[in-house]
Amino acid sequence: MGFKCGIIGLPNVGKSTLFNAITQSSIPAENFPFCTIEPNIGVVEVPDSRLNALQEIVNAKKVIPTTLNLVDIAGLVKGASKGEGLGNSFLSNIREMNALAHVVRCFDDDNITHVDGEINSTRDAEVINLELIFADLETLNKRKEKIEKKLRSGDKDLANEFTLIEDCLKTLESGDFIKLDKYSNKEDIKIIKSFQLLTVKPIFFIANVSDTEHSKKNLNDLNEYAKGMNQDVIEVQIKLEEEIASLDEQDKKDFLELEGIKEPALNKIIKKGYEILGLDTFFTAGPNELRAWTVKSGSLAPQAAGRIHTDFERGFIKAEVVSFEDYISFGGEVGSKENGKLRLEGKDYVFQDGDIAHFKFNV
Repeated sequence: MGFKCGIIGLPNVGKSTLFNAITQSSIPAENFPFCTIEPNIGVVEVPDSRLNALQEIVNAKKVIPTTLNLVDIAGLVKGASKGEGLGNSFLSNIREMNALAHVVRCFDDDNITHVDGEINSTRDAEVINLELIFADLETLNKRKEKIEKKLRSGDKDLANEFTLIEDCLKTLESGDFIKLDKYSNKEDIKIIKSFQLLTVKPIFFIANVSDTEHSKKNLNDLNEYAKGMNQDVIEVQIKLEEEIASLDEQDKKDFLELEGIKEPALNKIIKKGYEILGLDTFFTAGPNELRAWTVKSGSLAPQAAGRIHTDFERGFIKAEVVSFEDYISFGGEVGSKENGKLRLEGKDYVFQDGDIAHFKFNV
């Protein structure tokens, strides 16, 4: 679908190691700043246990999960918004992302240098966040300066934009990120999105931890900081996860069972990226193919159909829809139909996460 979740953070915090583990790539992950120069892109499957449940009923020849594009972006240092390190390149890469996974180092390892000499999770998290804020302040101030000169013409649209810019500047100057849900007017949201601000993007923290008291303290500090930013934290031992990811499926299963772990932490990261992007999944199911499809939450039936093929959206007539729960409860499409759970929905139907659909169209 083209949605990109960028992995960001200071140098040497585990970004490339995480990327390698999730994507099973072999991107260099060395002990020096800026090992990653150009962003590396990997396509990862989104884990979804519902596919397994559906496959038990459908027994399709092919099962295709939905995917997410994961991007490993070069490390950021203090002053990046002013061009320090790979700053300008880094920030332009972030602008292309739909969501951000912010890796923060909480682990102890004397063999891996820290760009500031010592580990401090709150300070490190704040360095990245402040650089995003500084970059947005510069963007907005330039925009404000440009339209200020045109306000004398009495243009109401520009006047409204100017007010929104000032409101966003006030938020950023207080050290907060821009929250779109603060704005109820759709036109205002559209204008703010047009600014392409970095702090508007959905973001969550990944705490790269180890089994030491110092690491636990850094994790606790990060959790407190994240609460203030209204952001989630996922705790991961990235090096261990990389080792787990390298095992074959049976060894991986045995290891997780031995450790009492339901699923690799990497799965949680992928799911969280999918979640904060505001995406839902629907399914198409048949003997030849069982497939998961990605749609933005709140998509109408024709838009969902368009995910399969543009002709489906253009010539959309109706959608045969059954919820995942009903499909499982009644043993598939036939049972769902017999029990009145298979519905015909029109153009105004809002697709729900987990819907199983068959589209009728005419072009």
